[in-house]
Amino acid sequence: MSPFTGSATRTERWRHLRVTFDDGVATITLARPEKLNALTFGAYADLRDLLAELSRERAVRALVLGGEGRGFCSGGDVDEIIGATLSMDTAQLLDFNRMTGQTVRALRECPFPVIAAVHGVAAGAGAVLALAADFRIADPTARFAFLFTRVGLSGGDMGAAYLLPRVVGLGHATRLLMLGDPVGAAEAERIGLISELTEEGAASTRAAALARRLAEGPALAHAQTKALLTAELDMPLAASVEMDAATQALLMHGEDYAEFHAAFTEKRPAKWRGR
Repeated sequence: MSPFTGSATRTERWRHLRVTFDDGVATITLARPEKLNALTFGAYADLRDLLAELSRERAVRALVLGGEGRGFCSGGDVDEIIGATLSMDTAQLLDFNRMTGQTVRALRECPFPVIAAVHGVAAGAGAVLALAADFRIADPTARFAFLFTRVGLSGGDMGAAYLLPRVVGLGHATRLLMLGDPVGAAEAERIGLISELTEEGAASTRAAALARRLAEGPALAHAQTKALLTAELDMPLAASVEMDAATQALLMHGEDYAEFHAAFTEKRPAKWRGR
């Protein structure tokens, strides 16, 4: 994501999300607890646009995505999205579905790690938002459900058919996307859908701690690692090792690489600057 901006100023207030900042860590909270944080058209658009702003500003080094109340996110709002789409024409439906995909791309392409803190339900689009994060920290109440076939749509929504097999393998992905059955936290950990299973109620705390650790580390190295993980999913080995070589050559000119050597030589902790 290019850091260069045009005339638009930074958005100070997001209507459909709660956003906080703490010394390089951004926290985005889906805040419709009365609807289990069901997504609206505005919530999708705000999340897409916010991620673009944060990516350009380069002030954020890690991001936590969570949900308020009893769950993470129950997916698209049945009335405000599913009901509304029944009266849309094909062009409008294409615009909407492209927007949801752009939101997932923004999560994958932003130059900082994203940690999803999952408790309670993560269903439909909510499950895909968690899937698009770099880390999924969940407590025992978490349950994931890719419900798209349950409403008569393809299970391959918002990039799920691309991302899920790469996280849990084709066999598990086929089962989850085809049947739409819920997956509890214990099974999600077993098949590799979550990065860490915490004690009940501790997912947000643990996600914040991981975000702080990442934010205090070498941000440029993290950004390039994330970029390579995404880009190399579809590359042959020869192209991948060449991209790795070019990336390492660039980073070896960075301040953080020199700082590591100085810190090691002087027997002190490194002072990472993300450069």
